[in-house]
Amino acid sequence: MPVLPFPIPAPATVNLLRPPVPLRRPDPSPVLPPADGMERRQVLVGSFILEYMLRRSTRRSIGFMVDDDGLRVTAPKRCTLADIENAIRAKQNWILSKLDDRRQRRAARLEKPPVEWKDGAKLPYLGGEITLRLHHAMRNRTEFDPDTRELSLGLVQGATELLVRERVKNWYKQQAEGLFAQRLDLYAPRVGVQYASMSVSSADARWGSCTVGRVIRLNWKLMFFSLPLIDYVVAHELAHIHEMNHSPRFWAHVGRVYPQYEEAKQLLRRRSQELPVLFP
Repeated sequence: MPVLPFPIPAPATVNLLRPPVPLRRPDPSPVLPPADGMERRQVLVGSFILEYMLRRSTRRSIGFMVDDDGLRVTAPKRCTLADIENAIRAKQNWILSKLDDRRQRRAARLEKPPVEWKDGAKLPYLGGEITLRLHHAMRNRTEFDPDTRELSLGLVQGATELLVRERVKNWYKQQAEGLFAQRLDLYAPRVGVQYASMSVSSADARWGSCTVGRVIRLNWKLMFFSLPLIDYVVAHELAHIHEMNHSPRFWAHVGRVYPQYEEAKQLLRRRSQELPVLFP
């Protein structure tokens, strides 16, 4: 990447989210290679072919998740493909609605102008804004002043836009590690669970996850949002230690420690659509 003078200009194109995953007309010769322990498959829904990723597990029922990569299905090992496809058709209205919602949200985000990586740029942080300050220095150095809400990057001669973006991203991740650990330790006793470990995630379309081994992963981009929204995701993932599903019993666990979870869920969705495009 060429050396850029200050102020560092914005990138020509930024695509934070992947392209849509549309329904397609039937392909007479689909190629369905397995990937990452999941099998890519297709099912006829009405007059269209719906692609989905299938993972087998020890769970007792068929589960569905729609994210920016499309439909993911988790099914018990004993289930036949016919059982799985019938379950997809039975849920097709919900699935198609969620896929359409994802496409609309992605399109809305891509319409927003990208952040210009220059001195004085405004960045989202804990529900508010901080100001990016860039200056030449003898060595690379990152400092945040909570009083002035300024994130200062000392940059050596020849620093590039890519370096600035990576430095800012690493700062977010460092802040996330400390804050997430603090909030997990606060909420775990309230939920009545113990988690095994925590890691910071960079997933494209998931704010958090919890494994059967009680490993919690939280997306560092949650640092863009206010603390109550972060707490909602923390409570949500801890509740999965009780229930690895989204059943009424699961939401009851969430509701005992975070009664406003429905409002938080909707607000998190809206706030994510309002964010500027930061990182390609």
